[in-house]
Amino acid sequence: MTDIRTQARPGRGRRFDVAVTGVGLVTPAGLGVEANVERVWSGVSTAAADPDLTGLPVDFACRVPDFDAGALLGRRSAVRMDPVSHFGVVAARQAVADAGLDPAAWEGPRVGVVVGTSLGGWSTVEREHGNRLADGPAFVSPLLMVMGPVNMTAGYIAMDLKALGPNQVVSTACASGNTAIGYARALLESGVCDIVLAGGAEAAMSPTAMASLARAGALSTRGDDPASASRPFDADRDGFVAGEGAAMLVLERVEDARARGARIRARVSGFGASADGHHASAPDPTGGGAERAIRAALADAMVDPSEVDHVNAHGTSTPLNDITESGVIRRVFGEKPAVTSTKGVVGHLLGAAGAAEAVYTVLAVERRLVPPTANLTSQDPGIGVDVVAKEARPLDIGAAVNNSFGFGGQNAVIVVTPA
Repeated sequence: MTDIRTQARPGRGRRFDVAVTGVGLVTPAGLGVEANVERVWSGVSTAAADPDLTGLPVDFACRVPDFDAGALLGRRSAVRMDPVSHFGVVAARQAVADAGLDPAAWEGPRVGVVVGTSLGGWSTVEREHGNRLADGPAFVSPLLMVMGPVNMTAGYIAMDLKALGPNQVVSTACASGNTAIGYARALLESGVCDIVLAGGAEAAMSPTAMASLARAGALSTRGDDPASASRPFDADRDGFVAGEGAAMLVLERVEDARARGARIRARVSGFGASADGHHASAPDPTGGGAERAIRAALADAMVDPSEVDHVNAHGTSTPLNDITESGVIRRVFGEKPAVTSTKGVVGHLLGAAGAAEAVYTVLAVERRLVPPTANLTSQDPGIGVDVVAKEARPLDIGAAVNNSFGFGGQNAVIVVTPA
C-alpha cells in the first residue's frame, strides 16, 4: 500500500491522523475489550427474551449483562445518573485506563469530551412521567433534570475524570457515535485539545421506545428464536434487534501519543458526513447520501477506494438498509473489501452503535482479524458484496471504513488505518 500519511491534500496540506490510544466497551457482549472480542469475534448472538418488555409486540433485546452501577460507580453517584450515563462513564474510565493516562496528572482544560447519543436518559423520563400520572407532581424526582437530558453523559464523564475542556453532545440518531469521533478529531486538529474522549452511549430500552420501533416495523419479530433474529444481509432478515451500551475512545495527536510512549491501537484518518434529505426513517434508495459520506471520508483520509480492505457496515438487518448499503459499498469499492456487521451479535445500539462499531473496526485493524456477521446463513442474492460469515477472517488491513446511518437521513463515516 502506498504511504499516504504525508501526502498533500488540496486546501488542507497533509492528512491529519489521530491516534486511538485507548478504548472502552460496555455492550451486550460484555464489559471491556477482551469480553467483547471473545463474543463478537465468535459470532454468537446476545439477543434474548427481556422481562422488561413482556407484553409488547417485540419482547426481546440485547442487554448489557452483569452490570452493577452501584458497585462500579458507587451508590451515591449511581443514583444520580440514568443508565445511559452509567454506561458512558464506565466505558470512559476503561478507555482512559487502556490509554495509560492518569486523570489526576493531566491538564484538565486540554481534555475534551464528545459523546453521541440518540435518546439520552429516556428511561428516567418515562419512569418519572409515569410517577406524575399515577401519583401527582409531588412524586416526580428532583433528579430528573440531571438524569434525563442528553447532555448529562458528557457532563458526568467530565466530572468523573476531570476532563475540563470542551464538553459536547452530538445527536445524529444512529450515526451519533461516528459523528462524535469526527468532531473530536476536529478539536485535536484545531489545537483546542490535546486529548479527547469520544464515543457514544445509549440506554433507551424502555417499553414506550420499543413499542414505537415495533409499530414502525423496524424491529425483528422473530420472538420464537431471538438469538437468530438479527441477521444482517441474510435473505430472511426482517428487522433489527434493539441493544444498549456505550463505547469510548481516547484520541490524541499521533506525535503527542508517541512522545509519551503510548501504545497506538490504530489511527482515525478521515471523516465524512452527509444528509439524505429523503425520508424520516427510510434510507434514500439510491444510496446517494451514504455514498457522499463515504467518499468524503476517503477524500479526507487521502485513501483511494481500492486501498480499503474492510468495511464495518451499518448493516441493520432491515430489508431496506442492507440492500441499499451493500449497493453503495459495491459501487464505491467493488467486490474487494471484507464486509461485516457486528449487529448480528450485539444488536443495534442506536446512538452508541457507531462508536461500538468504530472500536470493533480499530480492533479488527489492530488484530488483523475481521469478525463474522452472525446468523448469516443464506446471503440475499441482491447483496453483491463479500460478507464475512460463520467465522472470523484473518486479513492484513491497510485501511478500513466504518459506516453509520441514522433516522433523519444523517450519515457519518470514518476511515481507520493501522498504527
